Amino acid sequence: MAQSMNMKWFYAAFGVLVVAGAAWIWSSRGGPGAVEVDAIPVTATSFPGWVLGSDSAPVEITEFADFECSACAQFSILTAPDVRKRLVATGRVRLRFRDFPIQGHLYSPIAHQAGACAGEQGKFWEMADLIFFHQTTWVREGRPNKSFEDYAKQLGLNMGQYQSCMKERRHAGDIEASRQAGLQLGVNSTPSFVIGGLLVVGALPYDSIARLVERAEARARK
Repeated sequence: MAQSMNMKWFYAAFGVLVVAGAAWIWSSRGGPGAVEVDAIPVTATSFPGWVLGSDSAPVEITEFADFECSACAQFSILTAPDVRKRLVATGRVRLRFRDFPIQGHLYSPIAHQAGACAGEQGKFWEMADLIFFHQTTWVREGRPNKSFEDYAKQLGLNMGQYQSCMKERRHAGDIEASRQAGLQLGVNSTPSFVIGGLLVVGALPYDSIARLVERAEARARK
């Protein structure tokens, strides 16, 4: 009986993934899930988010994400490594992370502070990876500060600087600025991506990301 119930859950989950994948492939081709947006200019006085890749990359992917969002963790673990290796490392894409903590997520504010405080010491992306990879653990245990301090130690951060940054909530203004930038673009769920002037929503698979990048490259050549 237990095995039968497990298989039912497996097929149900698989069906959800198939439907979601089809929806995002459709949206990556400019379907109803993709919305044209005007990029918000990054000025010297605005927080630009966290950037990975070359300034000369012809295409930028901006991700609005919430550290407590399970779909964001799914993207970070399953898709982001391919994006970084096949698009960012080859110079085709610049990746920009924008904080978008969802109201109602109890631990999101602390998680985004931890990412920013690690970013002070040049370790934002490494901290973000650890937060997403261990998301189910620190959410379930309900002790995010302890978990994030463990990650900071693992990354070799200066703990005095990290702890004072967290205590002062030093980056609260930057985090809110990123959230407001997303709201101006029409972001209302995470993860959301802006790629080549298109706003698309959901944990996109790599192939859908690549198609959107190719579309942006083609438009840039015209």
